[in-house]
Amino acid sequence: MPRFCASCGAAMAEGSLTCSACGKANAQSVGGGTAVAPAPSAPATGLTDNVAGLLAYVTIIPAIIFLVMEPYNRNRFVRFHSFQSLFFCVACVILGIALSVVSAIPFVALLGLFIWPLVAIAELAVWLLLVIKAYQGQMFKLPVIGDIAEKQASGTA
Repeated sequence: MPRFCASCGAAMAEGSLTCSACGKANAQSVGGGTAVAPAPSAPATGLTDNVAGLLAYVTIIPAIIFLVMEPYNRNRFVRFHSFQSLFFCVACVILGIALSVVSAIPFVALLGLFIWPLVAIAELAVWLLLVIKAYQGQMFKLPVIGDIAEKQASGTA
């Protein structure tokens, strides 16, 4: 049966009395045997903040759910990432519509063939950046969208 450090949760070697990761003594001799620290368990409240923030960027549906569902709708971090995800999706749709309209112009349509892939790659790069920053627990703000999302998350409009 694997043993885990009571202080840091790292796996301990069989028979060791101190944790190799943090150096703290964890096992005490009890009637000829040693007491084993229990395995670390997941929090009972559900998703952690960084995972909820990450999931808000997956599609717009988790973002909307986090804005409606308790306890996530009271968490400023999750609310910020949910609002920023929704506003980023709206900005991408508006940009797509604008590019479609501009591409309808006869000589600009050829230029549109080069602009569409660049815009798609840029949107993907920004989306990946937002997902990574949310998972790292950072409130990374996009230039205009982030300020609006922060106002909405803090409750001031």
